[in-house]
Amino acid sequence: MRGVLFDLDGTLLDLDLGAFLSRYFDALGSVATASFPGIDVMPAILASTEAMQRVHPGRTNRDVFYKDFADRTGIDLDRSWDVFEDFYREVFPTLGDGYGPMTGAREAVKSALGLGWKVAVATQPIFPRLAIEHRLKWAGLDDLRFDVITTYEIMGACKPHGDYFRQTATMMGCRPAECLMVGDDRFLDMPAADVGMRTFYVGGESGVVADFAGTLRELPALLARLGRDA
Repeated sequence: MRGVLFDLDGTLLDLDLGAFLSRYFDALGSVATASFPGIDVMPAILASTEAMQRVHPGRTNRDVFYKDFADRTGIDLDRSWDVFEDFYREVFPTLGDGYGPMTGAREAVKSALGLGWKVAVATQPIFPRLAIEHRLKWAGLDDLRFDVITTYEIMGACKPHGDYFRQTATMMGCRPAECLMVGDDRFLDMPAADVGMRTFYVGGESGVVADFAGTLRELPALLARLGRDA
């Protein structure tokens, strides 16, 4: 074992993803509708986000979003990205009110780094890197060095597809069997087991199939033990 993948929302960051996405899409929709009058932008954004989450070998999530969005609206995001860049720089940071680090998150990440393991922020890659950097700041982790952050610019798949986990391990310089996936979502994170990763479940549901389950406070001791066993 020499690599750890940490989910972000609900794992390192105390954030309910469903509630946050509602807040996020409302804010993004207001900006986009004002910037592209006469075009029903919000349904296209939602549909193009869904398109990213389907299987699309050989294409990045960003490319899939841009192409699908252009097909639906006629808007070339390569030329119009400044609208969204301004949103992520000026509006997105204001959406973090009320969110903060999960208990034990910083200690868990630092324990993995201290052991010399490769560490990935294995968040769902439907956001640009700038948005994920803001969320890492909300989690109090923006000063730490991560080997990989899964963003829509670089990833060619989304969770729970196996290609997402395989690509992340490859970028970490690890084999999937050398990695531990830490997450709170039984449907998005725990399928890492399908590609040979071990799993650590930190969510609140019972009966979830995982190699390990507990809290982030318990993770440093587990990592130390897994390192010794290796």
